[in-house]
Amino acid sequence: MPVAPAVSAGPLALAGGKMWRVREPSGRLYSIIRLDTRGGVHGFGEAGVVEVPEFKAAMAALQGREATAYETVAVSGGLQGAVNMAMLDIVGKATQAPLYQVLGGPTRFKARAIATVKNSNNVELAHEAGFRAFSVPLPTPLSPNSGKQYVNLVMALWEELQKTGGDFVLDGGMRLSPGDAQMVAAALEKEHPLFLDEPCKLTHLRQVAKISDESVTPLGFGREFDTLEPFQDLLREQAVDVLRPSLHRLGISAIRRVSALAETYYTAVAPYHDGGPLGTAAGLQLAASLPNFVALQVPRVNAAEKKARSEMMSGWDEPIKDGFFELPTGHGLGVKVDEKALDRYEVKL
Repeated sequence: MPVAPAVSAGPLALAGGKMWRVREPSGRLYSIIRLDTRGGVHGFGEAGVVEVPEFKAAMAALQGREATAYETVAVSGGLQGAVNMAMLDIVGKATQAPLYQVLGGPTRFKARAIATVKNSNNVELAHEAGFRAFSVPLPTPLSPNSGKQYVNLVMALWEELQKTGGDFVLDGGMRLSPGDAQMVAAALEKEHPLFLDEPCKLTHLRQVAKISDESVTPLGFGREFDTLEPFQDLLREQAVDVLRPSLHRLGISAIRRVSALAETYYTAVAPYHDGGPLGTAAGLQLAASLPNFVALQVPRVNAAEKKARSEMMSGWDEPIKDGFFELPTGHGLGVKVDEKALDRYEVKL
């Protein structure tokens, strides 16, 4: 017989909320939610694009639940990560502490950043913005199992990137065949990239484990996972060197559980984020609580995007220096959300 969720009338009991679907000047879309408590404390979280009926269903399920139940509360659809962030934001504000202190940190006072760039031409712009590590997409494969011809394209890209300086992640986007992924990993061994990210699909984990066994080039996987089980499979098969959990998809608590498991396999964690500044702030709080954290991947933003993001986070412009973010020091997620700015950038989809 199903058990009804525990309902509370305490000051941190959830009592409603609001959602904004935001579009930045570049067209980047994401959703920001606010959870309200009966005691008047508000928490904010970030998700991908969420439909209004999905948000209303989540609010109905959360009504009366304590914000301190962030480890056990689950909602369906794409809001799990945002709800988890918002509940933790409430707890941090209620205890008047940065979230990383609530989570037992800090394990560090700054966090290395990886900028997502569309091509090698954007690396210089990201470098000027303070980044020193970059995720660059691999060339589109000419055909399945292109072999040496494709490897030559990859190495030509690598030579071009070396002219700009910095450290690089090469992003395969799961587009390579296992055979081509194996050849690319072998060719990159002596070049020492940070890691080769999602080079191929995970249809056959043994094939991926074989690539990992036969090359010292680190492999990263996990950006598209919505649950924790696939991470466990990767670790058990020793098919991964860097786990890549998505902040939007999983949220802070689930990534902490993944990271604890990864630590027993001596595996690093590099969370992935492709949304707004609130998600970046959440990623930094997470980073400060993970012993095996290596870097946080975030979007590279242009001047118009930077202005919009600074307005939405009330002046916090994701400052980065020499490749590292400083940790936000405010309570909860550490940033102040400007709801009037969210209203200006909200779109009706």
